[in-house]
Amino acid sequence: MISIETIQDVDAFARLRDEWTGLLSASASDCLFLTWEWLFTWWTHQSRRRTLSILAVRADDQLIGLAPLAVSPPSLAHLFSLRMLEFLGTGHVGSDYLDLIIRRGFEHTVLAALAEHLAARNLVIGLRQLDLKNGTAWRFGRALAGRGWSASYSATDVCPYVDLKGVQWTAYLERRGASVRANFRRRLRQLEQIGPVTFAAAATDDERHASLQQLIAFHLRRWERRGGSDAFHEPALIAFHEDFSRLALARGWLRLYTLRCGDRPVASWYCLRYRDAMLFYQSGFDEEYAKHSVGLVAMGLAIKAAIEEEAAEYDLLHGSEQYKFHWTSQSRQIGRLELYPPHLLGTLCRRTVEFRRTAKRVARSVWPGAAIDHVASLP
Repeated sequence: MISIETIQDVDAFARLRDEWTGLLSASASDCLFLTWEWLFTWWTHQSRRRTLSILAVRADDQLIGLAPLAVSPPSLAHLFSLRMLEFLGTGHVGSDYLDLIIRRGFEHTVLAALAEHLAARNLVIGLRQLDLKNGTAWRFGRALAGRGWSASYSATDVCPYVDLKGVQWTAYLERRGASVRANFRRRLRQLEQIGPVTFAAAATDDERHASLQQLIAFHLRRWERRGGSDAFHEPALIAFHEDFSRLALARGWLRLYTLRCGDRPVASWYCLRYRDAMLFYQSGFDEEYAKHSVGLVAMGLAIKAAIEEEAAEYDLLHGSEQYKFHWTSQSRQIGRLELYPPHLLGTLCRRTVEFRRTAKRVARSVWPGAAIDHVASLP
């Protein structure tokens, strides 16, 4: 017998931990950003005015599916005046590859049950940071579209990654070409002429805390002159990373590296090892050492560390910044799926969102920069 439980309180969310972890490992969606540790910590610090609405699908007593969702309140600045269902992990925290979590072999059963359940709720559904090629949520969108819902799909960003399967460090540098290879080696030698160079990950909780504080300080100082960064711009985000990095260290996932030249920290590299992937999440460096390209050196050493750990890939996560493509030519597309219920308000909501996005694109082309901050804040 198939049943769906709606989990709306944090204690029930906490009790799901072991079942959640087991289900995730048995799913095709297994990634760090869908772990209980990441999403429970996100809920603790980033839920804001949302209402928890996790859907747990069971076949008799066996958990076969999770829709890790929350309901955002109505907002004229967001999606007209309807409440919206969205994935946990959405927003400034920077999750990628968000998805439904379904036990392998039960995909059809779970998707059909979720489509029937959510069709009756008549909420706008806005799902972001989805893997365009491999995500399960796209199939869910098609199931609701078959019930008369209106669906909007769009690519929004890319996640560059380095395929490391069977690759040695020297061979990888050779593969990247003479310019990248020579630049990395030259910059590393220049640092070594100043003092001994080390690149080591935090191994204790005290080291973790100190390394995180160093990363935040580097990052904020660097971005001060550029108008700020969304990465650590509020206490709740810093608290999120303090708590999550502690959990990640305990699970063996945390790779919070510090690049030192002599005794001086000159760069911080926030990576996470999950399953066969090394994820590059965030970075910061000493502005006084920018002329030595310490960011380039740290990136190279982090990829080298991933190879030495026999990671299958080094994922640079979302963002098409040019520096990422110095290290790879491969990327995945991520995107957005929006589903609107088949009634008048749902139709008005979709048209309003489309109009605002068009206005945003036009404004960016006519008034680039700070003059369109208000328009650019629209979804």
